[in-house]
Amino acid sequence: MLTLDLTNEPRWHDLAPGVRVRLRPLTTALMVATRSDPDVEAVPDGTSDEERALIFAKALARRAVLDWEGVGDAEGNVIDPSPEAIDALLDIWPIFEAFQLVYVSKGLLLEQEKNVSAPSPIGPSAGATATARPAKGRARTARAAQTSR
Repeated sequence: MLTLDLTNEPRWHDLAPGVRVRLRPLTTALMVATRSDPDVEAVPDGTSDEERALIFAKALARRAVLDWEGVGDAEGNVIDPSPEAIDALLDIWPIFEAFQLVYVSKGLLLEQEKNVSAPSPIGPSAGATATARPAKGRARTARAAQTSR
């Protein structure tokens, strides 16, 4: 069953020990806006899937991040989210992976769920009909047919 969150409130997500971000809900409007982002639209043909994923994640994060905790500059001073700081945060591999896992993939899982077939009631092959016969059975059938002629 699909559960709707009618509050549509931003939520805090932990991305690493001591680092969390407050994100807008992953809505259709947010995804459409991200797909229209100039950086996303400017991706040249032949760009690897990994590079495309990073460009898209940064564009999405720039729209989704409202606040964060545990992020500072090189001198250790707390900084506010900005487009440049968000991009720099996602350049850290474990942060990028966590963002993809806790935020982006949850929206994509729902998309993926609608693209699968319903399971058979008693297992993956319950509805299948056996069409092959064991080799011994075929040999006996062939011999029986020859002797009856």
